[in-house]
Amino acid sequence: MPLTNLLDRFSVSNLLVRLPALLLALTLHELGHGLAAYKLGDPTAKQQGRLTLNPLKHIDPLGLLVLWLAGFGWAKPVPVNPARFDRKRSMRA
Repeated sequence: MPLTNLLDRFSVSNLLVRLPALLLALTLHELGHGLAAYKLGDPTAKQQGRLTLNPLKHIDPLGLLVLWLAGFGWAKPVPVNPARFDRKRSMRA
């Protein structure tokens, strides 16, 4: 990868475009995990305040930095307790 392409990755305009998209994607992804567990009967994420669109509840700073630099990363995992799933609901599609 040429040096100019690498430096473009760290430009202010690139930051203004990519950062909101990354925050939104990670937040929606983790919210989806929490909502799926909640629909199956596990209120753990709701009790811990993790069923929210607030990115501060979901973003892991190191995971976001690695995502920015290396193209892969992580967010704070939403707590799920499968033992609390309601067995009356089917988990099949």
